[in-house]
Amino acid sequence: MVTPAPRARRTAGGGRAFALLLVLTGAAGLLASWVITLDKFELLQDPDFVPGCSLNPVVSCGSVMESDQAEAFGFPNPMLGLVAYGIVICVGMSLLAGAAFPRWYWLTFEAGCFFGIGVVSWLQFESLYRINALCLWCCLAWLATILLFWYLTSFLVRNAFLPAPGPVKAFFGEFTWVLPLLHIGIVGMLILTRWWDFWTS
Repeated sequence: MVTPAPRARRTAGGGRAFALLLVLTGAAGLLASWVITLDKFELLQDPDFVPGCSLNPVVSCGSVMESDQAEAFGFPNPMLGLVAYGIVICVGMSLLAGAAFPRWYWLTFEAGCFFGIGVVSWLQFESLYRINALCLWCCLAWLATILLFWYLTSFLVRNAFLPAPGPVKAFFGEFTWVLPLLHIGIVGMLILTRWWDFWTS
């Protein structure tokens, strides 16, 4: 009796464009987290310190850094970003080097990005309607996370790592760019309307 060969574990690597997207979004998020972390340390040492991105009553990084929401996990949020965005860069660089990862790896990565987009969405709400101020570096991290989440989701759907009907796969294959553009546009409109009187005064 012939023993069947063990089933090969399915793996997938990303193309150069996808890998570069991971590296660039990770680098943008890491830069934002690094600058915010440094400014947070300065603020802890000197309560009168004014971050360079505190430009007016609305674009006020200091107000955001001093809020309770800025330490949602018991420590400054950007410290989590230093780790998370660093991982994104590592995955992107691995893909550029020709690495291919199994389904469980991609789904774990997606779970982390889903958590990230959830945290970002919550922070967007808090900034607009509770803290009443924006942080430009935070906005850069928001942008990076939105792009990362949608393009990673598209990659997983197109590679059948996430189940989806044919039309959804076809949509992601041709129009992935629509979803992050729509997402960013909605956030932009919320920011515009939230402080409409300020922007137009």
